[in-house]
Amino acid sequence: METNLILLLFLQFFFFHLTTSSEDPSSPSAIISRFQEYLQINTSQPSPDYSKATAFLLSQAESLSLESQTFEFAKNKPIVLLKWPGSDPHLPAILLYSHTDVVPSEPEKWSHHPFGAHVDSEGNIFARGSQDMKCVGMQYLEAIRKLKAGGFQPVRTVYVAFAPDEEIGGHDGAEKFAESDIFKTLNVGIVLDEGLASPSENYMAFYAERCPWWLVIKARGAPGHGAKLYDNSAMENLFKSIESVRRFRASQFDLVKAGLKGEGEVISVNMAFLKAGTPSPTGFVMNLQPSEAEAGFDIRVPPTADAEALERRIAEEWAPASRNMTFEFKQKASIYDEFGKPIITATDISNPWWSLLEEAVKNANGKLGKPEIFPAATDARYFRKQGLPAIGFSPMANTPILLHDHNEFLNQAEYLKGIDIYESIIKAYASYIQHTKEEFSRDEL
Repeated sequence: METNLILLLFLQFFFFHLTTSSEDPSSPSAIISRFQEYLQINTSQPSPDYSKATAFLLSQAESLSLESQTFEFAKNKPIVLLKWPGSDPHLPAILLYSHTDVVPSEPEKWSHHPFGAHVDSEGNIFARGSQDMKCVGMQYLEAIRKLKAGGFQPVRTVYVAFAPDEEIGGHDGAEKFAESDIFKTLNVGIVLDEGLASPSENYMAFYAERCPWWLVIKARGAPGHGAKLYDNSAMENLFKSIESVRRFRASQFDLVKAGLKGEGEVISVNMAFLKAGTPSPTGFVMNLQPSEAEAGFDIRVPPTADAEALERRIAEEWAPASRNMTFEFKQKASIYDEFGKPIITATDISNPWWSLLEEAVKNANGKLGKPEIFPAATDARYFRKQGLPAIGFSPMANTPILLHDHNEFLNQAEYLKGIDIYESIIKAYASYIQHTKEEFSRDEL
């Protein structure tokens, strides 16, 4: 009796192991499981586990029979580059780009652990990176899996890149990659990077992005007694500047509120810090007006803006020398590419990649909204700076925008649909042969 029971348990374990190990890799459950595995790797700044993420991505490449290489421009910051060779290597290649790092999280403020990849009863997958942007990286691979299973052979070579440090500026990742000799040898013709979730049924797509100008304004003046009223104190002059900035911010925000411009089309200004006062053991000296005061502002400038006019405004109105004020930029990204043109990817008939994207999304039963300027910065700017067309696109419709927020999630049905969208896009891009690199130059796009 005992022997029969042991034998029965053994057979149950054997058949369970057999069925789970032989699960169809194209089944929805297997696809979601791989996504969860990637999400569960803690790649949050400032100490991302890049080695574990790299091992996972290389294992996926092996399962897909994709060529792979790993290289570093900065120590312990690997870039994983996968290759699906096209039948015509002379045609410019497709680059499907994503970043592996994610922003920090506060687990105690989440309903589920940010690296648990928990799926709730409604099919929502909660995890840091579920929207920004581990979803996109895995959707690239799953779309390639489906195309390969269907026997599709690309004409153009398809590269899939996973890079570090986007969430802290991308300087050791995408920036160095885009400027490298390695990148030049890839002969890239089009780059796809991240977009945003869309609360509506229309997918969002981005042809440019606002450039960060991180400005610090400093005011100086003679110190004075806390009870004394006098002109041109450091604090008074700084407050005049802050009020001027506030009025400009309101004028830009009013255009968005009125529906006259999208958020990415205006110059945004937000105060990041205010620093003043004379420290004391119990806080600050209350009866002394300080001789210095400064404020920091996060400014985002669209490539359609008049950058020179903004600089004049800063010098003449926000931080005039006549009020004993100075300013400096902690970061000041140019809105122009290497050819002196605004960093914009065309979204008309002059850019065949845009037309292909529109048609591919439609063919996969998706809806594409009006193209927009991304309100913040992404790694796409480093490729656009090289004169390359780059489109920001994350297929997440009917989804609240939760990147960098608590309880970031993506519904599994939306994730699976996004794979179909990418399958259609990759197939269209990799099959496109009407133009060669000699027939149009990068800067014409």
